[in-house]
Amino acid sequence: MPRDTQAQRQEVGQDDVGTADLSGLRARVAALNARYRHHGATAVLRGALGDPEAGRIAMVSSFGAESVALLHLVAMVDRATPVLFIDTRLLFAETLVYQQEVAERLGLRDVRILKTDRETLDARDPYGALKHSDPDACCALRKTVPLEEALSGFDGWITGRKRYQSDGRAALDFFELEEATGRIKVNPLAHWSREDVQAYMDENRLPRHPLVREGYPSIGCAPCTSRVAPGEDPRAGRWRGQNKDECGIHFVDGKAVRQGAST
Repeated sequence: MPRDTQAQRQEVGQDDVGTADLSGLRARVAALNARYRHHGATAVLRGALGDPEAGRIAMVSSFGAESVALLHLVAMVDRATPVLFIDTRLLFAETLVYQQEVAERLGLRDVRILKTDRETLDARDPYGALKHSDPDACCALRKTVPLEEALSGFDGWITGRKRYQSDGRAALDFFELEEATGRIKVNPLAHWSREDVQAYMDENRLPRHPLVREGYPSIGCAPCTSRVAPGEDPRAGRWRGQNKDECGIHFVDGKAVRQGAST
């Protein structure tokens, strides 16, 4: 989004993106999709990171089970791309080590570690029990809020979402508008299948998250992630036994909800 539009959004608040602004943004997103409709993931990334219509773009990555494929693509296009990694302070130690190893191996030059400050955590979750009493509030406190603050300086962000992940993503475009914030979301792997991701990782000899071989095909915070048995849905180990399967970092219809696998 143009810099003056972004400044206006910051002044009035993210929920006050005007009708005129949204109309213009919708047109820009439609133009981007038309321009790159028949291109592959690398061309979409080059366009997102270099096309003035896309604006200033960051990548958001969980450094999870499949994240390295998109991270590698981004590194091949521009290693200086800002990569935002949310450290909830509840992640597996293996994830923290893997994040450092992958960033170093791929030569990523601008990895930004996002954390909710300790003072805020002490005030809102003094005993660390929020993950049990209100997991949605815990995700908001430790993930959604720090990510929103970090993204306030960007016009859009790259995600790892794909069409195969859910029925709601069956028609996912390369570019989409997050209307609640006025940001553009870029989905370079929208058309990839699970097999495509695995083949890309194999062909490029990319390092796997160490917990995958231990039965964790989808990896989040340690207290809310368990092993998955053969035949179970890959996300069955996330928030097992709870009426929850999303962490809240994607916006749909103005509300923060996350669909499918993490970025």
